[in-house]
Amino acid sequence: MTTLTINGKRQAVTAEPDTPLLWVLRDELHLNGTKFGCGMALCGACTVHLDGQPVRACVTPISAAAGHKITTIEAIGATPVGQRVQKAWAALDVPQCGYCQSGQIMAATALLRAIPKPSDTDIDQAMSGNICRCGTYQRIRLAIHQAAGDA
Repeated sequence: MTTLTINGKRQAVTAEPDTPLLWVLRDELHLNGTKFGCGMALCGACTVHLDGQPVRACVTPISAAAGHKITTIEAIGATPVGQRVQKAWAALDVPQCGYCQSGQIMAATALLRAIPKPSDTDIDQAMSGNICRCGTYQRIRLAIHQAAGDA
């Protein structure tokens, strides 16, 4: 048994220590906002925060997450930066299909916590590992700038 702190709550999980965090979140804890995309940490759909830093849950074993604070899309709106990002996403109609958006929002929130007023280059670098098959990259960049302006 492994104990994880997810969205401020301690959770005991029964999965093996090498089980990817993504599967524990989705299958055991029913936190389905974090998506499976590629399973190889290449697309960003499974991005969560581990102690405030974006990580790919599909390749992060729960043994590596134990003892750290895990934040998922379900709780990011409880933070001031997360609220601003979600508000900007909605205001600019960023999602099309929406599948990648939880990972995009998690990456954008981590960026704005690290760099409150990012440049286009900062945004491109921070978001480069998050793929959007619908191609909403320009709206994503605008939403990040809007969320930064609301700070």
